[in-house]
Amino acid sequence: MKTFPETPYRVVFCTCPNHDVAQGIAGALVEARLAACVNIVPGIQSVYRWQGKIEKDDELLLVIKTRQERIPELQRMIRQRHPDEVPEIIALPIASGSPAYLAWLGAEVGLG
Repeated sequence: MKTFPETPYRVVFCTCPNHDVAQGIAGALVEARLAACVNIVPGIQSVYRWQGKIEKDDELLLVIKTRQERIPELQRMIRQRHPDEVPEIIALPIASGSPAYLAWLGAEVGLG
């Protein structure tokens, strides 16, 4: 099995309750150069337990591309703009990718 060296790049997932919240967060992250790109994926249904009760919500998923160094500030910005008490913010490493895309990503978040 081939292994890839870890890059400094991350994909962050964040679910949003509606399009306005998703657009607001996505635009703010890109404007602040905390994300190079944010995909807004509609049609997500989340099923989870909250305060002892099973919940089912229609949501949108943000797929946020950034660098590890930007994650603390990115999390703060999401928490400031997100209506949920505990918004989903999960970061995964990007093991590999197109060198040109990763260079663009790094340049867009100001740490290229």
